[in-house]
Amino acid sequence: MYIKQITAVILFLLLFSNLQAQQTKPAFEIGKESFELNGKPYVIRCGEMHFARIPKAEWRHRLKMAKAMGLNTVCAYLFWNIHEKQQDQFTWTGQSDAAEFCKIAQEEGLYVILRPGPYACAEWDFGGFPWWLLKDKTMQLRTQHAYYLERAKKYLMEVGKTLAPLQISKGGNIIMVQVENEYGSYGEDKVYMNILKSYLIQAGFEVPLFHCDGPSQLKADHPDGLFAVVNFGSNPEANFKALREIQPTGPLMCGEYYPGWFDSWGRPHHKGDTQRVLNELKYMLDHNASFSIYMAHGGTTFGTYSGANSPPYLPQTTSYDYDAPIDEAGNATPKFHQIRKLFSNYLQEGETLPEIPAAEKIQKVGAIQFNAFAALQQNLPKPVISERPKFMEDLDQDFGAVLYQTTLKKGKKARLQFQEIHDYALVYLDKKLIGTIDRRKNNYLVEVPERKQDAELQILVEATGRVNYGEAMHDRKGIHGPVNLLINNQPTELKNWKNYAIRLGENNIPVSYKPLKGQKAEAGFYKGSFSVNELENTYLDLSKWKKGLVWINGNCLGRFWEIGPTQTMLVPGTWLKKGKNEIVVFDLFGTLNPSMESTDKPVLDVLNEQQAQAHKKAGQQWQADGQQAYYKGAFQDNEDWQQVNFKPVNSRYFCLEALSSQKNQAFSSVAEIVLLDSKGQEIPRTDWKVVYADSEELSGDDGNAANVFDLQFTSIWHTEWESKSPKMPHQLVIDLGAKYTVSGMKLLPRQGNSSGRIKDFQLYFSILPFKGI
Repeated sequence: MYIKQITAVILFLLLFSNLQAQQTKPAFEIGKESFELNGKPYVIRCGEMHFARIPKAEWRHRLKMAKAMGLNTVCAYLFWNIHEKQQDQFTWTGQSDAAEFCKIAQEEGLYVILRPGPYACAEWDFGGFPWWLLKDKTMQLRTQHAYYLERAKKYLMEVGKTLAPLQISKGGNIIMVQVENEYGSYGEDKVYMNILKSYLIQAGFEVPLFHCDGPSQLKADHPDGLFAVVNFGSNPEANFKALREIQPTGPLMCGEYYPGWFDSWGRPHHKGDTQRVLNELKYMLDHNASFSIYMAHGGTTFGTYSGANSPPYLPQTTSYDYDAPIDEAGNATPKFHQIRKLFSNYLQEGETLPEIPAAEKIQKVGAIQFNAFAALQQNLPKPVISERPKFMEDLDQDFGAVLYQTTLKKGKKARLQFQEIHDYALVYLDKKLIGTIDRRKNNYLVEVPERKQDAELQILVEATGRVNYGEAMHDRKGIHGPVNLLINNQPTELKNWKNYAIRLGENNIPVSYKPLKGQKAEAGFYKGSFSVNELENTYLDLSKWKKGLVWINGNCLGRFWEIGPTQTMLVPGTWLKKGKNEIVVFDLFGTLNPSMESTDKPVLDVLNEQQAQAHKKAGQQWQADGQQAYYKGAFQDNEDWQQVNFKPVNSRYFCLEALSSQKNQAFSSVAEIVLLDSKGQEIPRTDWKVVYADSEELSGDDGNAANVFDLQFTSIWHTEWESKSPKMPHQLVIDLGAKYTVSGMKLLPRQGNSSGRIKDFQLYFSILPFKGI
């Protein structure tokens, strides 16, 4: 009897202990009014930082910086293509060790919001998708395409194996997990969203799941039962109002709040206004709204992982500085210190701010000497023979370049005509450079000189980043379509090609170096060295080089391009070694004087490419040609979406004419334009093209007219103001890609700055192109 009593007491104590443990187990939940951490209201002060853009040895330092700025959470994107670089070969170690990043964050007192994809965007090659998906010619990304879903599920199951054990409910620090990413800007298949949600649940994720999108896209991809957050770069009041329209209750959260912006090659460097950022963060904190600063620290897109936007095609720079509070090298900026001061007034009970870690030192390493060279032409791999040029992906190649070679028969002057080239090409005749093709400029013709005898034609095509946003993501690299030789405008297709796959980046083709002496300027690898006494960061000055890639001690720093705006490359001190260090530069054009200096300051804002008007050719001038404006009106001077409705009109071409600005300035600015069909629904913008803009500021600002339909509210069309400022009126003409019945227009004024906002305007519509353009 006594033993039974003792046994009963022990069982009771065990049950009580287990019950108490369950009651005290950390928990994160979405309440009716706020997030709840262990049963108490909790405001998420989050910042985005991508572990793939930070050397692993520096993860802890960046997380300490995030904590010192006043963040309590970090967002962690997973890029599928660094975890499954080759099909069915998963990597979760080294620079891809997502679990280690989360564990360090927990040790530093930070929670984690996990964003596993399968799609990320993030100005990352292919939006994070692995390149080998494009080997399937039927592939339809971000849809219910059977093979796509099969691979996405397999990937997410691997994510679950690695990271589900790190959820807060299991003693870890992952408090929320995102389903897909900004899907409403791509599609509206809510079944697809629910399928991905089910995969994450199967993978073992039990913390709250959520999705994010811009305010006007949320309706398209918001399935019932999935928590929504809204992304924006300004005006939190209006954007939270849009969130409330689809989610009347629950905590408010901005999933991506932009303190700056990314850079693209050939476009001006972007910055974000610090005072605006402070005002809007304060507004959110005063209203108990949570947020994630995108980016808190941008870092560097090392290797060949920088992506591109399209249309128009715009590859992004290696530097992902983003004008973030923590700069590319990991140091505090004035923006950091002001945000820290703001956050110190909104700390939760028992919370204190740690000291700011010591600054990362930047050194100069002196002149860098080059002593060896490997010409690309002398180090080509074995070719693949085909009737027509092959895509890079069909050559089982992830990154780099392809050299295409065939024979041109003797003949008179002619022109080479390509359907498209993705992305940058050098065209040679008997090894002599006769032209270049730049996808950004959408010109695929090259003049070919007279040939007295048969000649060797070579086309070296460099991939400069797969598109990471929108329909154009199905971005196979290399020559697209047939290559024609035009003689008297009569095409003859060129066939029988040799395809040389030139892998570059993390893996390079093997090359044999020769002493650097009297070589000509040609595509190839330059090898040199420099010595350091300290393992501190430095910047390489690439301003004397043309276009290519750089490696330090075998680690690929990324791409450089003389056109700018970036003219330097960050070398992490943790990638150096005391004493001699090896540097390799691959330059598409080569140089007669291979030399380089280092600097202790980045150069992010020098453009060396003439900024001709992107959408106005010589002699073009928009003309109403007697046509009366279909609609006249006036906008208000604020940051809100403004809508006008009118009698439905059939149209393919649309002209917005700005007649005056709110401040009587000579220039105009617009963030976004949307047209509405006869049912009041938004007309798809995926096929829109700007056919004319009377003026665009392309030097002092990224004022390209195509920004009005890029779904990015912080980018704008801005007419010229830096060197000249043409007077009103200003016209913007868009080809909708097909005929629609249009019944209204929505316009988003410039955000965070009233300069150039349109006041009086008028609209024109036409089935046929307007005259004069």
